[in-house]
Amino acid sequence: MSLPTHHPTSETFRANALAALADDTLRGALQRATGTLSERRKAAIAELPEWDALRARARAVKAEVLSRLDHYLEEFVARAQEAGATVHWARDGARACAIVAEIAAGLGRPTIVKSKSMTTEEIHLNEHLERGGLEPVETDLGEWIIQLAGEMPSHITAPAIHKTRGQIARLFVEKIGSEPTDDVQELTLAARKALRRHFAAADLGISGVNFAVAETGSILILENEGNIRLTTSLPRVHVAVMGIEKVIPRFSDLELFLRLLPRSGTGQHLSGYQSILTGPPPAGGEGPAEMHIVLLDNGRSAMLREEVTRQSLACIRCGACLNFCPVYQQIGGHAYGSVYPGPIGAVITPQLNGLEKTAQLPFASSLCGACRDVCPVEIDIPRLLLHLRALVSEGRDLPGFDGTVPRKRGEALAFRLWAWAMTSPRRYRAAAALARLGTKLGLSRLAPPVAAWRAARELRPFASRSFRDQWRELER
Repeated sequence: MSLPTHHPTSETFRANALAALADDTLRGALQRATGTLSERRKAAIAELPEWDALRARARAVKAEVLSRLDHYLEEFVARAQEAGATVHWARDGARACAIVAEIAAGLGRPTIVKSKSMTTEEIHLNEHLERGGLEPVETDLGEWIIQLAGEMPSHITAPAIHKTRGQIARLFVEKIGSEPTDDVQELTLAARKALRRHFAAADLGISGVNFAVAETGSILILENEGNIRLTTSLPRVHVAVMGIEKVIPRFSDLELFLRLLPRSGTGQHLSGYQSILTGPPPAGGEGPAEMHIVLLDNGRSAMLREEVTRQSLACIRCGACLNFCPVYQQIGGHAYGSVYPGPIGAVITPQLNGLEKTAQLPFASSLCGACRDVCPVEIDIPRLLLHLRALVSEGRDLPGFDGTVPRKRGEALAFRLWAWAMTSPRRYRAAAALARLGTKLGLSRLAPPVAAWRAARELRPFASRSFRDQWRELER
């Protein structure tokens, strides 16, 4: 396998978006896939009259956890260790990668299989291991496809959503020497054949975590392919990497989130497989001899400090906000330059990486509110976007990060001129008269940045006379 060879960054979001808009094949693939997922979700929740009540309960559980995260993490660690798991704490991505590399080193030069995990994508674990001479193999079909292509995921739940069947077929011919075909079943069988040998030889299995139960020290991992069960049971060592926000208080809370996440993410009543792991099996039992859990902070503690940003940590990574976002539907995930794309990525990525290099992302939204409406844990994403936009406009970065975001001089000047005109009736009337004249002469189509805004919109024409002028005429 090879490292990702080409991917855009968050710093060039606007250019990335323009390039994506010009790719008709990409946009077609995105609209078909997100449309299908959206329709499935609608059908699944229509069968659940108590959907909104469940969302409110889930939001309350997450709020409870995040208000006492230290308590629930300590409880989870104690229970997990009692069950025989080894728990590691990682302040940042570099430390988490080093921990996994140290575990791998203890096995010599192990064969490594990985299941789908956004958290390991976040810390670029594969790249770190490959630089150390190891070759982790992704076993989720979508993740394996983008690993073969040398790309980042384009979606939270469907990493290869941006690729067409024909593109995948050509990739398989080039990378694994399969026979040319665009039949879905044949492509799946080719992937299964290639991956089976890695499962059989693996010494180390690496997974993510969907939920961690403080009450029992258990972790839950959801999937539809069965590859995660092979990853966590066949190798003699299992490492689970989880963000510290994944913990929930009680085992009974799983029932709530298992009703929400599959319906919201893929339109399923329940995922194909639900694996609950509580430490390694007893000596002589089936499964790994060792189980390691890496608890990752990587900026999450900083997100806890303010109430408005704290709700970002409630995300359960269902991906529904991407499927309903008009921006994501047109440009896909790679344009965001982050493993977390779409509306939730536009608020999580700046908080994890700092606004200095991600200042364009909070503006990648129409603020239509669709993301908030479909979120299964009721995260107010538009409010978070506005909060981050304010920080960018004020030239401030987020707590916990060094550096500042440079103020946009043209934007600041425009708002000062607007405030100057709006604070005087006489200046307001003069500005309105100039705006009407400019509209008649077509100047709004020439003057930047209004010209760029007008390129895809029609500006409502100004009235020939103002309301005040008409009122005075009536009075006379």
